[in-house]
Amino acid sequence: MNSVAQDIKDMLEAESSLGLTLATDLFVGREPAEPNDCVTIFDTPGGAPIATLEGGNDNYYYSAAQIRVRNTSYTAAWALMNEIRDSLHGRANETWNGTLYTVILAANDPFILDWDENQRIRLIVNFNLQRR
Repeated sequence: MNSVAQDIKDMLEAESSLGLTLATDLFVGREPAEPNDCVTIFDTPGGAPIATLEGGNDNYYYSAAQIRVRNTSYTAAWALMNEIRDSLHGRANETWNGTLYTVILAANDPFILDWDENQRIRLIVNFNLQRR
């Protein structure tokens, strides 16, 4: 099973309306110094897995991820973050890289993390995921 961030990266790249490309403006696990305008996905702590009654490897995992949008424009960052949230929130029963995502839910609306040292806004949204 991949990290959630890896699978979400594939989901966002597949969403052509977002126009995101890995290692160009889409990153996993580490936000680079450049480009100014980018999206970074981080694995964050989720809930404990729940074993099914049948046992075996059919556990449900309650994973979590955070998506960060950095941009020189507050308006552009907000618009992109809303598009990303709307693209992921409510997705259900999709298989990515061999993992069934039974539901993806946004845990909050976009909010400001900070303005970095180069005066770029950074917005975040957290997601809770159920997968097996």
